[in-house]
Amino acid sequence: MACSVSIKKNMGSFSLDMQFQTEAKRLGILGESGAGKSMCLKAIAGILKPDEGEIHIGENCVFSKEKKLNLPPQKRKVGYLFQSYALFPHMSVWENLSVALKGSKEEKEEKIRSILEKMELKGMEKRLPGKLSGGQQQRAALARILVGEPEIILLDEPFSALDFSLRDRMQEELMLHLEDFQGSCIMVSHSRDELYRFSEELLIVENGRILCQGETKTLFKNPGKRAAAALTGCKNISKAEKRGENGLYAVDWGIELQLDQEIPDSLSYVGYRAHDFIPVFSEEEAGENCIPVRLENIADYPFEKNFYFQAKEGTERIVFMEQRESLARWEQLGTPKYLKVDTEKLLLLEE
Repeated sequence: MACSVSIKKNMGSFSLDMQFQTEAKRLGILGESGAGKSMCLKAIAGILKPDEGEIHIGENCVFSKEKKLNLPPQKRKVGYLFQSYALFPHMSVWENLSVALKGSKEEKEEKIRSILEKMELKGMEKRLPGKLSGGQQQRAALARILVGEPEIILLDEPFSALDFSLRDRMQEELMLHLEDFQGSCIMVSHSRDELYRFSEELLIVENGRILCQGETKTLFKNPGKRAAAALTGCKNISKAEKRGENGLYAVDWGIELQLDQEIPDSLSYVGYRAHDFIPVFSEEEAGENCIPVRLENIADYPFEKNFYFQAKEGTERIVFMEQRESLARWEQLGTPKYLKVDTEKLLLLEE
């Protein structure tokens, strides 16, 4: 289901300016809290009216400032899964689904029975939401959306209030129950892990604007912009200056790096993910593209350790992550004296 959005909304201290179009079955919108992600969903759903622009869902225009068109939410064929699920607490599961339906009593009953069986809620028809587990509440809220036969489903930070173990299980469950949905889903989150797993296409947003858009795994591999690199989890970012066709100077790390590719003139920063460094334990092993470092601190986690180094010739701290099973050799060799950069994994970034 294609979706096209080109809107502006001035909220005083914050302005939304979003333009994108997609035919992806699962689109993710990644950004920090307050970046405008949920505001964009509310505009698509018809909860928020933009100041300018147009919104198309499939072949239908649901909002156009120029045409003075603004379809109400109930006519947009949009399902909205709120963070809190927004089930009516005084209504049973059956009643919550029934309010979303039109038609005869027989037609409603047939649709509700079918969706309850599909969503593994059979036998829970008379329960109030407060008597359901978190997973059951999510399935009930999703069933209420699906029974209305939407063309697009909007997921607004559906896992942010859950602890880690429950979040992982509920995301797996949600994806399973959405497999047969023929329309599109848009999920917004500030969790890069959730969206990496969920989405086939990704928008990265900052301050109400889109930084970049593309295939999810491709964007994580090459985010292109400094802010997008940080949002996808890159912990090491340095200002950079181009030096000839194949060299660059990483200002904050105090080192010149030689690459096997031409450096674009638009280069402003370089990024490097914490788990990609190669530790070097002696001066004899050090060579090209090795950053001399000294250890400042260690953060101990259940399955890995984060090492915080200071670049000897630079100004910024460098984060290196090592899995526990790889740490045995450190007991014999000591602390790395250098961190080697694999230039094929270096992120070349614009402002």
